Amino acid sequence: MHSVPTWNGRQGYCHSKAREFFARHGLDWLGFLQQGIDSQTLLDTGDALAIYLVEYVEAQRHGQQ
Repeated sequence: MHSVPTWNGRQGYCHSKAREFFARHGLDWLGFLQQGIDSQTLLDTGDALAIYLVEYVEAQRHGQQ
């Protein structure tokens, strides 16, 4: 979440907006911080930034930039 390149040239999503996202979708923010979250859960939100984050993480796992 902190390393994903964003549309404004900065790197990473901010915690305050991420917390808002989690609340809006009924997701457990503290659980995420402690244990992570399943990629499919993020994809199921249909949120473009969540989808982008999952795609970015998957690309990093496969050695792509």
